[in-house]
Amino acid sequence: MNQDHLKEEVINIIDNDHVGVLSTMQENKPHARYMMFFHDELQLYTATNKKTHKVDEIEDNPNVHVLLGFNENEKKYVELQGKATLVNDDQLKQKYWNDQLMPWLDGPNDPEYCLLKIDPEHIELIEGNNETTIM
Repeated sequence: MNQDHLKEEVINIIDNDHVGVLSTMQENKPHARYMMFFHDELQLYTATNKKTHKVDEIEDNPNVHVLLGFNENEKKYVELQGKATLVNDDQLKQKYWNDQLMPWLDGPNDPEYCLLKIDPEHIELIEGNNETTIM
């Protein structure tokens, strides 16, 4: 499979399984939680409240790990390692707002609403025993 096709497969998984696991480091130990992910190509974003532990953890150590995919219909999944940064860009916050975030945030203009931008450093597409490095 060529790199363009692999990239398309990864983007397809992100589109179809936008809820995944974000792992940060808390006191030098992994801390994982489910998050909703949005993307621009392979650039990931996830919405959060500025006053959460994950924001503090990322400020202390920006290295994160994301798992997306694998369900009863699709046995492929994506593992992504990267660096996360806090983003307060109003246009991006409007673009990626989703009403499913209402339990945690009051809306796209909530002053506590921010995005975590995840710059991928390593991406693998995994299906069964086959692991393919995308980048």
